[in-house]
Amino acid sequence: MTHFGPTGLVATLIPKIAQQWGTPVYLHDQEYIEKSCEQLLNMPNAYGLHVRYAMKANSDRTVLRVVTSKGLDLDCSSLDEAARAHAAGIPYSRMMLTTQEVPIGEERAELEEMIKAGLRYNVCSMLQYQLIADFAQKNRIDLSMRVHPGAAGGGESTTRDTGSEYSCFGVHLNDVPRVKALADQQGIRFTQVHVHIGSGGDPEKWRENIDRELGFVKTYFPDAVTVSFGGGLKVARMPGEKQADIAALGAYAKQRIEGFKEATGRELQMEIEPGTFVVANSGHIITRIIDKKLTNEMNFLIVDGGMELLTRPLLYGSEHPIAIVRQDGTLLSSEYDGKPTTGLKSFGIVGRCCESGDSVRLDGDGNIVPVLIVEPEIGDFVVIGGTGAYSESMSPENYNSHRKPGAVMKTRSGELVQIRKKQVREQLTQNELDVQL
Repeated sequence: MTHFGPTGLVATLIPKIAQQWGTPVYLHDQEYIEKSCEQLLNMPNAYGLHVRYAMKANSDRTVLRVVTSKGLDLDCSSLDEAARAHAAGIPYSRMMLTTQEVPIGEERAELEEMIKAGLRYNVCSMLQYQLIADFAQKNRIDLSMRVHPGAAGGGESTTRDTGSEYSCFGVHLNDVPRVKALADQQGIRFTQVHVHIGSGGDPEKWRENIDRELGFVKTYFPDAVTVSFGGGLKVARMPGEKQADIAALGAYAKQRIEGFKEATGRELQMEIEPGTFVVANSGHIITRIIDKKLTNEMNFLIVDGGMELLTRPLLYGSEHPIAIVRQDGTLLSSEYDGKPTTGLKSFGIVGRCCESGDSVRLDGDGNIVPVLIVEPEIGDFVVIGGTGAYSESMSPENYNSHRKPGAVMKTRSGELVQIRKKQVREQLTQNELDVQL
């Protein structure tokens, strides 16, 4: 068996990629991303579906172009994300800005120009509303509101829960009447309502969020024509994990939105904003084994890329599947298929950073968890799966002054193309000033 992972990656490609572009290197699969987009666009709906890609998951320009070419628009988490997407050729009219930022000065002027060009502004606080109100009133611009529902999403980690009382995202439900009263006085309409309760959550919590959100849309938002249920759709990275059932969740939302029309006479378009679901399993990190060590307690493999490429295990205790590939392209072992293999040996797989948490697998206390694999040799490859989302975009690049790796995409035709170069050493210090003290 030479294929592994959700993308059906061929093991013989690994040494070819390493030889041409070096290691560590990120690898993406265009066909997988496109099929994920198609699956989302085919989600059952009542009166129309709008899908936005949460670009914070992976903001590489080639990824953005693949996603938007399939018909998804963008959800941006900062002004810089919006500007970055625009630089990739995507118009502001295909973006919504949902941010914790409160732009002032030059950033405020930039925001106004983006909104005039079609950017949808998603109000996330009382202050954000107060600052944008005069501009919106003068230019007759409809707004969106992100509502904090005061309910958790039931995700695997509290750090990814954005709906509970211990998170601060959106206008709290208690403050919605006050914001709406101000908007009514100024003649400003909220034509979209948005709630996102967190990533990787319990599907039952996602369904509860639909009911809850439709309830306060009915109570507070008579002008709303779009209701966004956010993202956070569960992805199965590891064997045995259960992925979100898109068809079932869509059917539930469809039923509830149809019920909303029966009760109110109003048709609502549904919107979702997945990130992980689109790109997570499209990605791999290819690393090379550079050393082997043994203590009294554990065997270690040291690879040339760790927490500076993928921080999710350290942040969340997240697991990513591991495959071991020989230098000649032979697949030694893989966790992707979930099948036991004889001759496995226990190894802690760690990176180069001077940090005890620099490992591909950690327990809840931050201790290294060994991985059962066929023993490789120095120079063989450790391939880390499920890394298309929240690896490149959120890792602490340049820690220990390691340079950000390049990235490669396997195109729909099977061609391998470089989509980002590896940093050169000069880029580590290019913004530092030569101050004499």
